[in-house]
Amino acid sequence: MLHPLNPAMAATDPPPVMEARRWLQGVVFPPGRPLINVSQAAPVESPPLGLRQALAEAALNDPEAHLYGPVLGLPALRAEIATQWSAAYGGAVAADQVAITQGCNQAFCAVISTLAGAGDEVILPTPWYFNHKMWLEMQGVKTVPLPAGAGLVPEAEAASRLITERTRAIVLVSPNNPGGAEYPSETLTAFRDLARARGLALIVDETYRDFDSRSGRPHDLFADPDWAETFIHLYSFSKAYRLTGHRVGAVVASQARLAQIEKFLDTVAICPSQLGQIGALWGMRNLGQWVSGERAEILARKQAMISGFSALPDWKLLGCGAYFAYVEHPFALPSDQLCKRLVAEAGLLMLPGTMFQPDGAEAGKRQIRIAFANADAAGIGQMFGRLALWRA
Repeated sequence: MLHPLNPAMAATDPPPVMEARRWLQGVVFPPGRPLINVSQAAPVESPPLGLRQALAEAALNDPEAHLYGPVLGLPALRAEIATQWSAAYGGAVAADQVAITQGCNQAFCAVISTLAGAGDEVILPTPWYFNHKMWLEMQGVKTVPLPAGAGLVPEAEAASRLITERTRAIVLVSPNNPGGAEYPSETLTAFRDLARARGLALIVDETYRDFDSRSGRPHDLFADPDWAETFIHLYSFSKAYRLTGHRVGAVVASQARLAQIEKFLDTVAICPSQLGQIGALWGMRNLGQWVSGERAEILARKQAMISGFSALPDWKLLGCGAYFAYVEHPFALPSDQLCKRLVAEAGLLMLPGTMFQPDGAEAGKRQIRIAFANADAAGIGQMFGRLALWRA
């Protein structure tokens, strides 16, 4: 027995991706049926050559790249985000409303740490991103599940009935992880209006915004001149520029909120990775066309997923977008048992819906998340071939 142990930490579930990787231990995949890993939503290929060269140049010749930097991030990167976000969203974002973090997960942790303490409540739509739930549990913050509506899009009216005197924030992810849904602009506006009326923060994680299938801006939240009173935006550079190992994310919020976030960041990491920030800045200035190509490839894979499930009538595609397809399987087995069997019997590693729903939820037992960021058209075709042949 481990003693002493923080009860909140003890009550937090193990990291789901790490748990799923342990299912691979001892499994032998025959040469004709190699593992197809659709469990994790992160690119595995290296960044494009130009970005890698920029990182190498900084590592070799920029002494500042190896020193502590500003707690809230490099001024040039903060300014670039402010400029590009203002143009992309049709609003006014200032550099001092931007902070850089060690990945978007840290951005979420930092924001929540300024909003809620033990005994407070935060509303998360289900299916939820499990790391959000885990951080709330570690802090002793109660997670209030909000079942998503049609198309896995949550409804502000349903959320309004869950608000109590302990509620501090509502968290949305769009395009959604794990559901893939792209939330309509009207949905985000309705949640903003609800949060403003009830004195709450609205946190919108847009990690996958670069792979949104829609043209134009995805919402009008930044166009509101008073956006910073309620709205907090999160972003990740990991997906757009393949910088997962460099850990670069961002928070866009009020100056007053960032002053509190600075306390958290200084204590936890002192500053974000200098090399990672240099890479992100170079990417923002040079890789627009390249990211457009990455988006086109992901959207093609999305269509391959939609077409594939249309040929499997016993499966139900609940949502599909960004890196994800979220499906309902046709078997009597609960999804956690089913996914373990699919590893050994079909060479497929997927995550069960039980990892994205409250403990014991019936919905989670019927659902599976498939992350197709690293599965090309051939791999997606092989995956559907194996699903079509597999029997419980």
